[in-house]
Amino acid sequence: MQVANQIRDILTEQFNPVELQINDDSSKHAGHAGADPRGESHFSVLVVSEKFEGENRVNRQRLVYGALDALLKDRVHALALKTMTPAEYETALANKNN
Repeated sequence: MQVANQIRDILTEQFNPVELQINDDSSKHAGHAGADPRGESHFSVLVVSEKFEGENRVNRQRLVYGALDALLKDRVHALALKTMTPAEYETALANKNN
């Protein structure tokens, strides 16, 4: 998972996340337009960071897309993002467990 590791490294450096989940969804898109025969072209990512405090959803995603710009231009075709603050993440976990 070379590309996933690059994503992890970049997001860790830029956002110091308290939670970071990266799922390679490329196998679900094999044979579709944009699917890279090398794999690792479609990802779902959860980033939980204090850096998202005070930012709306669109600005949070812009920050992540900006950090991953080089990979998005060259290697990653699709990126599904979920961005949360630590407080939002804790609330989501509490609601999930109830």
